Amino acid sequence: MFIDMSGPRISLDQWKVLATVVEAGGYARAAERIHRSQSTLTYAVQKLERTLGVKVFELQGRRAVLTPTGQLLYRRGRELVDEAARLEDSASGLARGWEPEISLAVEVIFPTWLLLECLGAFAAQRPDTRIELIESVIGGTEEALNERRVQLAITPRVPAGFAGDALMQVRFVCMAAPAHPLHALGRPLTRADLRANRHLLVRDTGARRDAQGSDAAVPGSWLNVQRLTVSNKATSIRAAKMGLGYAWYPEDNVREELASGELKPLPLREGAERFAMLYLVLADPDAAGPGTRLLAGIIRDMVRRRCAEHAAKAGAAPGSPR
Repeated sequence: MFIDMSGPRISLDQWKVLATVVEAGGYARAAERIHRSQSTLTYAVQKLERTLGVKVFELQGRRAVLTPTGQLLYRRGRELVDEAARLEDSASGLARGWEPEISLAVEVIFPTWLLLECLGAFAAQRPDTRIELIESVIGGTEEALNERRVQLAITPRVPAGFAGDALMQVRFVCMAAPAHPLHALGRPLTRADLRANRHLLVRDTGARRDAQGSDAAVPGSWLNVQRLTVSNKATSIRAAKMGLGYAWYPEDNVREELASGELKPLPLREGAERFAMLYLVLADPDAAGPGTRLLAGIIRDMVRRRCAEHAAKAGAAPGSPR
């Protein structure tokens, strides 16, 4: 098989000239935009046409417009110019120490919508930085930090040897579907009532699993004999909505289900609500790159802003964001 090693016949500069002429609406305006002579731009486009054996522009009255072929070449040429700019920006970032990839472990009790907002804000500033997200539960978060598989973590328990900044307080509420037998009792519920029903848990993602799963993050939790353990919080929420059991959920993770009435807080006689603190941990603060620090800063700022917004709406001290 013959492989042409001569390289492209059209230079990146020619593609840039074509794109500028199209976007500026003509050679004269394009020449002003990029500070080059009109004749230089005309020659560049004509050379492109001769090299490829195609016609890029055609006259319609007194106006030069793109031919169908020209439209295709413009779109593809613009993609090449933009990709080259992105490549140069990435190379410049790497030269300044920007990481090509950042890994983070985030405890599942952290609000998913808020996490995605943070990642979206980071992507707007560093679109070429790859993100590897580990959605972890208790031991999985700690292991990811201890094994240095992540640069950043959000966890309810800061492992020994690490320092964590308090990020936000999470409010847990015991919930079940409105048709669940516990709601039908029509009275304040005791721990014995809960023990007589199925408890929904999310499995600890650590190699040495905590049998309590996600509930290990909830102060005062216990382990039911009747239980259903699943691998992710979406499955747990779905099971609760179907009436398969009850669970302690971070209120903000099920706000849509609460608003729609698909889940309803259980009327516990005592311990109706519980709280856990989440911490933001840098695996190695001294070695953290600019991308890791940027992402950590975005998470701190966005959580602080959302908590303040919630506090202002509720007229109370900052708690979980809404």
